[in-house]
Amino acid sequence: MVSLNENVSPWTVQQGEPCLISPAEKMEEELYYLSNLDQNLALLVRTIHCYNSGSLKGNDVNAPELLKGSLQKVLVRYYPLAGRLTISSDGKLSVNCNGEGALFVEAEANCSLEELGDIAAAPDASLLTKLVCDVPDSASILEMPLLMAQVTKFKCGGFVLGMSMNHCLCDGVAAMEFLSSWGEMARGLPLSVPPFLERTILKPRSPPKIVYDHIEFSELPSKTSEPREDLIYRSFSFSQDKLADLKRKASTDGRPNPSCTTFEALSALTWRARTLALHLRPDQETKLIFAVDGRSRINPPLPKGYFGNGIVLASSLCKAGELNNPLPFAVKLVQESVQKVTDDFIRSAIDYFEITRARPALTSTVIITSWTKLALHAVDFGWGKPASSWPVGLPEKEVIVYLPHGADRKGISVYLGLPASAMKTFQDLIEL
Repeated sequence: MVSLNENVSPWTVQQGEPCLISPAEKMEEELYYLSNLDQNLALLVRTIHCYNSGSLKGNDVNAPELLKGSLQKVLVRYYPLAGRLTISSDGKLSVNCNGEGALFVEAEANCSLEELGDIAAAPDASLLTKLVCDVPDSASILEMPLLMAQVTKFKCGGFVLGMSMNHCLCDGVAAMEFLSSWGEMARGLPLSVPPFLERTILKPRSPPKIVYDHIEFSELPSKTSEPREDLIYRSFSFSQDKLADLKRKASTDGRPNPSCTTFEALSALTWRARTLALHLRPDQETKLIFAVDGRSRINPPLPKGYFGNGIVLASSLCKAGELNNPLPFAVKLVQESVQKVTDDFIRSAIDYFEITRARPALTSTVIITSWTKLALHAVDFGWGKPASSWPVGLPEKEVIVYLPHGADRKGISVYLGLPASAMKTFQDLIEL
């Protein structure tokens, strides 16, 4: 994607010396509680936000300095992001709020933003990683900053803000509220959604009470060897018309089914296509895990601005051969799993981790998370909204992300990585 042509080397990025950005006010050091919904997600999520030169009012905006100054201010309100992970006395992750700071890097690219190409059509993760600050693979998660930002200037005058955040601190909703707050600080505005930082409202019950099987944590016996190849990344776009057609195919009578959501139909399709593309044995059990926002499903609902993970993992299970059935078979499994996510299910999931300390098992599993309702396109630091925003790679090879597509953002792009030998089959199976 990013190679300018076959005879020219890919663009390069020269990083400056990283610095630590601490909160503008000295914070009292404390041990910050992470809920059991946070414990399963200690992985880095990386995104880029591209700003064209036309939005920067010529050269009168020093983007790095503005971003550093406003980051210092917003970290006063979101102080856990300036700390470091530690292990609490009960053996779980918590945050040492020591104010050590977020990592910030300035960088320069040797090309224009235009030369990145269409990152949504051809997201080359191996090259886009140059736009985010990375840490050595050998680094312990307890040593990593919880927030890392890189500002890369391009020759055209535009720049890219590359973000890396630890998922155990926040889910997509909370991450976007943080970025929005950072933008408001940069523009000198009060926070429209102040963070609610008290996560003890999601403490386990005493005594814990498990009332569901929670197959999302179950290890499946492996009967199939997946291809040992490097992953290639692709995105597949669905317009509103294609999504409406998909929902018709997802019903048993070929007519739109108002009870079937776009997410349910698309998740059934992608689970089916990925499983069949990997040529799993027909008797191999395969699992779909997907994130459901529990903010309004828990009783009482989580407060507005809840800064943490409000998502819960739901799951469906069947044999790979059963996915050869018409699409409504998989749709029904997904719908049943969505309907299970009630207050009782969420409390049971919290208690399940308290007793077992189990994490989701990923053998023969696909994980789907939807970013279609996240305002990635609206991160405004004072020079307008980004021309484009996109995840950089995926945190696990099993992960598929749904992103908004089209000028009206009502379509959906399905972004995933697969071995090259499976990607063509997946493309054939996902085409409507």
